[in-house]
Order: sequence, then structure tokens, then C-alpha cells
Amino acid sequence: MASPVSSLEGRTLTLDRGGRRVLADLSFRAVAGRALVVTGANGAGKSTLLRLIAGLLRPVAGDLVIEGGDPDLTIAQHCHYFGHQDALKNQLSVAENLAFWRDFFGVADGTVLDALDRVGLARLIDLPAAYLSAGQRRRLAFARLLVTRRPIWLLDEPTSALDAASEARLLEIVGEHLDAGGLVVAATHLDLPFARIDGLRLGPAIVGEAA
Repeated sequence: MASPVSSLEGRTLTLDRGGRRVLADLSFRAVAGRALVVTGANGAGKSTLLRLIAGLLRPVAGDLVIEGGDPDLTIAQHCHYFGHQDALKNQLSVAENLAFWRDFFGVADGTVLDALDRVGLARLIDLPAAYLSAGQRRRLAFARLLVTRRPIWLLDEPTSALDAASEARLLEIVGEHLDAGGLVVAATHLDLPFARIDGLRLGPAIVGEAA
């Protein structure tokens, strides 16, 4: 794992999207070894907050601050963002997709085969990604977090499209990340039974809009 991060803090964050204010004066603190679970109805800003932390969006006011980590890296470079998009190349095999992301992130921390075994896809190693089911694609996308570890995991609806067995496997892997001193921020509509949870409720709901 990269240099440990002891905490991630948002200070009076404000962000606008599409001409409306999605986040206003939001403050939070996530700490290593615990999962900060972000809840709220559609439009409350759950996904927006994760994208902001990942460096994909910029706030109009406020700051993000980490304690610990590598001083030569940005906050975004300490993060793995696991979003709604699987980011897979259909013409590449399962193994080739995972190797691409391992090499893209630059610092390998595990083998492709080991990661695929952890998410239950080792037997499909040579199968083109185009033939994977929605749940299998989701598991392959998650395996990216295992081949190049980073201290902060940003998980957007992580159990979406997973059956009960795959969900249990994913939650076990996240638990191991927390046990090792990792930090998790997870956005969800569902219960996530992590052992150590802090909550952050966003609102108000915006009917008919997702953020």
C-alpha cells in the first residue's frame, strides 16, 4: 500500500453543477480504519462528493485536506475511485483489462491472477470482457483496487449488480483494506455492513435528479 493516510477532511465544501448548487458548506472527516458511509436521496450529492475527492470536479469554495500520505502526491493520487462505469475494453480479455489498469497506475502491488481469484474471476482469465455479465464486469472493475493499492478507496454504490455471494466477497475485501489501515468513503442507497462505520447524510433530496 502507498504511504498511509490517517484522515481525510472536507472543510466547508461548496460545489455547483448544471447551474445549481449541489453541495453547500459541507464539512466531514473520514479516518483510517473506518468507512465513512454517505447516504441521501437522488440529487443530494453523494456521487458528486466522491468525484470531487477523486479530483474529477472542483469546488467553488472550501478545501480537502489529508493527514499523512505522500507529500509529493495530490489527494486524488492517494485515491482509487470505483464509480458506476466499469471502464473495461470489451475486445481485451479479463486478464488484459486488469493488466492495463495495473500498468496505468504505475506501481504494482499484486498479481493479476491473485486479484482475479479474490473476486472470483480466475477461471475467466482469457475470456473477452464483452462476454461478461453485469455482475462479472462489476467484479473485474473492483479488482483494479487490488493490483495497485492506494490508501483511500472511493466506492460509489459498490454492491450494485452483485449477487449475495459476490457482495459478501467484496465486503470482505473492503474489510481487509480497513483492517490494514486503509480509508473508505462509500456512497450508497443500501445498508453496507462494514464493521466500523461513520455516517454522513446529505440532503435535501432533489426529485428526479441524480448527483
